[in-house]
Parts: sequence; C-alpha cells; structure tokens
Amino acid sequence: MIAMGQGLKNRGYAREDVQERRQAAEEFSSTKLEVTSSYTIDPESARSNIENMIGCIQVPVGYVGPVKVCGEHAEGEFLIPMATTEGALLASVNRGCSLINKSGGANVRVIGDNMTRSPVFRVDDIRHGLDVIDWVGDNIDAIREAAESTTRRGKLLGIEAFPNGRNLYLRFSYSTADAMGMNMCTIATEAAARKIEEATGAVLVSVSGNMCTDKKPAMINMLSGRGKTVLADCLVPSAEVKSRMGAEVDSVVETNYRKNLVGSSMAGSLGQNAHVANMLAAMFIATGQDPAQVVEGSMTSTLCENVDGDLYISVRIPALEVGSVGGGTKLATQSEMLDMMGCRGEGKALKLAEVMAVAVLAGELSTLGAQAAGHLGKAHAELGR
Repeated sequence: MIAMGQGLKNRGYAREDVQERRQAAEEFSSTKLEVTSSYTIDPESARSNIENMIGCIQVPVGYVGPVKVCGEHAEGEFLIPMATTEGALLASVNRGCSLINKSGGANVRVIGDNMTRSPVFRVDDIRHGLDVIDWVGDNIDAIREAAESTTRRGKLLGIEAFPNGRNLYLRFSYSTADAMGMNMCTIATEAAARKIEEATGAVLVSVSGNMCTDKKPAMINMLSGRGKTVLADCLVPSAEVKSRMGAEVDSVVETNYRKNLVGSSMAGSLGQNAHVANMLAAMFIATGQDPAQVVEGSMTSTLCENVDGDLYISVRIPALEVGSVGGGTKLATQSEMLDMMGCRGEGKALKLAEVMAVAVLAGELSTLGAQAAGHLGKAHAELGR
C-alpha cells in the first residue's frame, strides 16, 4: 500500500501508478472507486495539472447556440460548450442565444488585457519606501530584463506602487500572450523582486501581497481589470422580448435596476449581475480554465435600458482570466471543447474571451427575462430537479 500524504514526492503518472494509488485510497477509506477509475485522459498528460492522481471526476457537458458573435477577434456563429450539474442553466442560456440571434448578434470587444502580480516588501519607514519607488522608476529597464528573462511569452507592461507605512506593494502588469499566465507572472515577478530587494534593501515578504488580486473579489480588479476586460451588448426587439420571454421591456429594465443595481449595492456586492458566475464556471470547467478565478469574473456589471421601445442589455466583465494554451487547456477533453469554438492554441485567447462574454450576456438576458416574467421558479421546477 502506498503511504497517504506523500505529496510532491509521489508523482508517478503511469496508469499502474494511478491504479496503485487509487487502491490505497480505497483501502484507507473503505470505499470502492469503480466509476472514478473509468476515464480516457492519459495520466501522463495531466502531469502538470495534478498530483497524486487516482482517476477522473466526470461532469456532464453540453452546448448552447449557435449564437452570432460580432467581435474583433470572434466573428460568426459559435457553439459554446458548458459543463455543469445545474439543470436549467443551458436551457436558459440557449434561450438567451436565440434572442441575441434575433437581434442580429451581440457586439463584443476586449478593451483590456493584462495579468498582474503584486509583491509586498517591508521597508524601514515611509522615506525608505519612497526611495524604493524612485529606484524602481529609474531602473525599469533592468527590472523588465530580470522579469522577462524567466519567460518566452511574458512582457512587463508596467509597475504601480502603493506605499502604506512600512509596507510597499508593487503591482506588476504583464502581457501573457495566449496563456492565462498566472504562474508565468509569479515566476517573473519573483525574479524582478529579488533584484529590487538586492538594490534597495527592501525586504520581500511575499511575491503575492494580495493587491494582485488573485481568486478574490477586489475593487482594484473591478476598476483596473485583470486578465481580459470585455464588453458585450445587444439590442433586443420588444416583440422578441414579449413573445420569447413573456415580459415587457420596461419590466426587464426595472428588474435589472432593482435587483442587480440597487439590491447589489445594498448588499455591498462587488458585481452587479444576475448569475454571471454560473456561465463562467460552466465554460471554465469545459475548457480547462482555473475555476477558482470565476470569482473575479463574477464582478461583472449588467445594464439594461429601454431604447426607443427595445431592450438594450450590456455586460462589462472586468477580470476574465482565460487562456487558449497551457494549464488545463491541453487536456484531451478540454482541447476538444476549445476546438468546437476554434479557440485552441496560439492567437486564440482574445477570441475565446469574446465568445465567453457573449454567453454571459445570453445568460443574463434570459434570467432577467425569466425573473421579470415570474418564470424562474417554474423553470427550475421543470428542468432543475
């Protein structure tokens, strides 16, 4: 029996290693893991994605669409894969896709693209901290050289300084090409931070000082963006709102105002939307993104207006952290899902972000319509039980 808890020392990825480890887990827990042992992923391909592999968890995957996307990087009709265990989700998003198609498609643009990492340094006092900031400004080329020496894709875009007493936070921003790039930024920033430490006497406490901010809701990301910042909108004819959603344009606008704007404000929510995390989580799981970063994408704002009798709806996703290479995107099933959208490989990350944003728009449109018409509970009763 393999001892449990060996961690990084036990990284065998032949199928017999996975089987032996699973048998150890079965004996330890007195549980038969028959279904977990049935999978098609080659364990060797998951070497950089997981340790102590014992099998695979299966999540049902379906698709919504085709939906018409009118983007700068994504243009045309797309089927969008979503993996979830929540009944009614795909049906709802699919209805939103149909409404978008009746509107002539959704406009979408990526307006920001940078990944951040923010180390925290301990300085002697505020004067020392300001001296360090000055040194960073005067030596940005040397810092950039140190950071970029660790990566083929990453490019340092800039550094913002945030001093506070004996704490100094430096928020590094990078272009990461088609990778989501979090690990890339961490390695590059650590190299740059060591150079700053040696030259200035500031002490690096942590390569992540939580002003990045990764996998947590944060106003800095809501305003400044992290990963891809994406806008999407469409104008839905009033006749379609009434016939397909059973609601009036003004009732959808009012629902969005009182729910997403006023209700979210009263709750102190970072994000003013109906259920953006739902669509993002399903697409992240299907395409091999980091599901923990759904929390940042959930800070989306959804807006609705009555424009000459028709329904205008838009979403602003401030921190959509996705990639078309690296991480889980290279696993077999996730690669296939990316291929469905033509979003796998080099030069496809911005396209992927645009397609995802349109799916988010579709989900928001459908759910707001269902709530305005009083149909949300009925839909879940019929499809989600």
